[in-house]
Amino acid sequence: MSKKTRVIIVDDSQVMRDMIAQIVRSQPDMEVAATAQDPFDAREKIKALSPDVVLLDIEMPRMDGLTFLDKIMRLRPMPVVMVSTLTVAGGTATLRALELGAVDFVTKPSARLSPMLADAFAADIAAKVRIAAASASNIARRGRVAPATNASKTLAVSLGTLGVAAHNAVVAIGASTGGIEAITTVLCGLPADMPPILIVQHLPQPFTRLFAGRLDTLCALKVKEAEQGDILHPGHVYIAPGNQHLRLGRGVSGPVTLLSDDPLLNGHRPSVDHLFNSVAQQAGSAAVGVILSGMGADGAAGLLRMREAGAMTVGQNAATCVVYGMPRAAWELGAVMHQAPLEGVAREILACLRSLEKTPMLKSS
Repeated sequence: MSKKTRVIIVDDSQVMRDMIAQIVRSQPDMEVAATAQDPFDAREKIKALSPDVVLLDIEMPRMDGLTFLDKIMRLRPMPVVMVSTLTVAGGTATLRALELGAVDFVTKPSARLSPMLADAFAADIAAKVRIAAASASNIARRGRVAPATNASKTLAVSLGTLGVAAHNAVVAIGASTGGIEAITTVLCGLPADMPPILIVQHLPQPFTRLFAGRLDTLCALKVKEAEQGDILHPGHVYIAPGNQHLRLGRGVSGPVTLLSDDPLLNGHRPSVDHLFNSVAQQAGSAAVGVILSGMGADGAAGLLRMREAGAMTVGQNAATCVVYGMPRAAWELGAVMHQAPLEGVAREILACLRSLEKTPMLKSS
C-alpha cells in the first residue's frame, strides 16, 4: 500500500479545522497528521511530525499566515497550500503568499455551504494537496527563490543598447501552479523598453487584476490586466483576465489584445494554448514564447506552433519549477528551444530578442 500524504491543518477556526480535516480524512491517499489553532502551535507540530503538506490559513491572531509562511520557506521549505478569503484584502495576501513560495491556494467558503459548493470545496482541497505533495522534492531541493525587486530596474540591460527595435516583436508567457513567483522573477529581470508582453497565468478573478497591480509596482515595465482592444505598446505587459481567453489580434492601428468567453481549452479559461496559437498566427517569427512552472500540458502544443512559425521559445527547467508539468510537456513535444533555470529566463528572453529578425510584427489592416 502506498504511503499516505500527511497533512497539518492550521486555522484559528475550530469549525474550519474540523471541516478541512473531514475532507482530508475522506481521501484514500491522505491523512491528518495534526491540526493547529495558530502558527505557534503549528511550529511545534511541524517539527515533531514532519508533515508532507501544510494547509495554512492567512488571517490568524498572534501571527498571521504570511509571516509564518515566510519563516517556513526560509528555514524549512516544504509544500504549503494557503486557505484564503475571496476578498480584495484576501486576494492581495494570497498573491503575496504565492510569491513567498506557497504552492497554491484554496478559497475559504462562506459559513453556509450548499451541497454543491461543499463538494467543490472538498474537490479543490484534495486536488491542491495532491499537487503540493507532488512538488515536495522540488521545493526541498530549490528552497525559496526570492523574486527580484525594484533594484532590478537599474540593473536590467536596455534593449536599445542591444539593437532591438521594441515594436518589432512580441513576447508571450504562459504559467500555472508556481507561476506567480516565476512571472514576478522574470518580469523584474527585464528592462523597461521591452517589446509588448502578453501573459496567461491560470488564476480566477479578482486575482488577475490584483496580480497585475502588484507587478506594476515591482518591475520596470507597465503592467495591467488586459482589456478588449488594448493597443500593444513597448514596455507594457498585458495579463489575461480571470475566466477570459486572451489572444493577439490585428487592429486598425496595429496589434491589439482580443478577449473572449470561448469554451475552456485544456480545461482552462484563460488558456495558454489559446494565446500561443494566436501569436504563432499573427506574429510568426517576430516573437518569443515562454512557458513557466505549471501543472498539466496547457501551452505545449501552442508553443510548438510558435516554434514552427519561426518564433524563439524558452522553457523553465525542472530544478526550479514548483511543478514541472507544462514545461516538461512542451520540452518532450519539441516545442522548447532553450531551457533555463528561473533566474536565467529573463536573460534567455533577451538573448532570443537579439537574434530575432527585425521585421514588423503586424501591419495595420
